[in-house]
Amino acid sequence: MHAVLGRHRDDDNQNGWISGLEKEDGKQHPTIGGLRIGKKFNERQSGESYDEHLEWSQDGQYFHYLTKWMHALNRVTQVSGNLRYNRWALELAKTAHSRFTYTSQTSQTKQMYWKMSIDLSRHLVSSMGQHDALDGLITYLQCMATAVDDPGMSSNLNLGMEISEAMGMCEDKNWFTDDALGVGGLLTNAFKVTQLIIHSNLQLTDMLSALLYSAKGGVDVFSLADTLNSPAEYRLAFRELGLSIGLHTIEKMVQMIQQYPEYFLEQPSLISQLIDLSPYLSLIKKIGMFWMTTTNQQSDTWIEHIDINSVMLATSLEPDGYLLLH
Repeated sequence: MHAVLGRHRDDDNQNGWISGLEKEDGKQHPTIGGLRIGKKFNERQSGESYDEHLEWSQDGQYFHYLTKWMHALNRVTQVSGNLRYNRWALELAKTAHSRFTYTSQTSQTKQMYWKMSIDLSRHLVSSMGQHDALDGLITYLQCMATAVDDPGMSSNLNLGMEISEAMGMCEDKNWFTDDALGVGGLLTNAFKVTQLIIHSNLQLTDMLSALLYSAKGGVDVFSLADTLNSPAEYRLAFRELGLSIGLHTIEKMVQMIQQYPEYFLEQPSLISQLIDLSPYLSLIKKIGMFWMTTTNQQSDTWIEHIDINSVMLATSLEPDGYLLLH
């Protein structure tokens, strides 16, 4: 992963590590320059006109991809006990936050670019992803919770400033989305928050309730669209499987909140919100069975995204390695 996406493309006029570090230093800090997306075509060059359709196939860096890799590195540390991986996650967080965020001249508030160039020197898409700041905040908190047990961590990797700025970007935000993958992400983040409240005694119950509220509204609207009864050709597996993964957290959150009531003064209200989501648990099996069917895996929409579809299907079948932080 790092040896490919942490380095410039073979068809680029630049070579080596994206960070600009020399070969051996780059191996020691493979994420410090970020990680490119790995799209089919090279990034849009400076001065080249923007093509919305083509941009989806052009390289660069996405913040929401980087937070997923921070999560993966953090989980490797938790499973292996090797704190180096979490330090790589922290280095990635430091770089990504500093390059993707900026202060708006009109509102004087922190904002975030959606897509940056491979070397993070310029933005490629200026709009802000709806959940990017939220993903950043929760992932930063997750990595710092692990770093508490790292006696060798440099103070330069402390994410206090990044957490504060991300919290500011999350204030008074509406997280509602009726996109299946987005709803699944809200539930996954809610489960992370639940675990962080217990593990690190963080005062995040208001955020937890807001995430559950938005997820409930989103899945209500999504279910009314009746997308899950459409043929495979009109559906995107990885988005639906993202919802399935998120739905796996509902019963886990109920169990944890009931097991640790001292951390949840609003326990009855939170349990009520989760019970309201429970009728959608049946979608886990419905989505999984549909995309495990051979004929549906022969559809163009499955084959075109076979890598992410396969990973998401595997995760939806065995989600604990992805979902459980400790």
